[in-house]
Amino acid sequence: MSDEIPGGVVHDLPADLKKALVTNSKALETWNDITPLARNEWICWIESAKKSETRTKRINWGRDDLEKGKRRPCCWPGCKHR
Repeated sequence: MSDEIPGGVVHDLPADLKKALVTNSKALETWNDITPLARNEWICWIESAKKSETRTKRINWGRDDLEKGKRRPCCWPGCKHR
């Protein structure tokens, strides 16, 4: 498997999210299976956090949801950057 983990349509994969994904093979498997648009939604949701504590919670929550096979962040209206 390549070391390259894809980002989204508009957003590049941030280092802290990449670290969370590489430490969880099930989450990474889901990440690699979802569309670039879906990956974009996860990244934008994480990057829209205003506090570092919130960002960390979203990364952990996102990793756990991806591990369970969830393909999009919950209750997110979508990335406004696309």
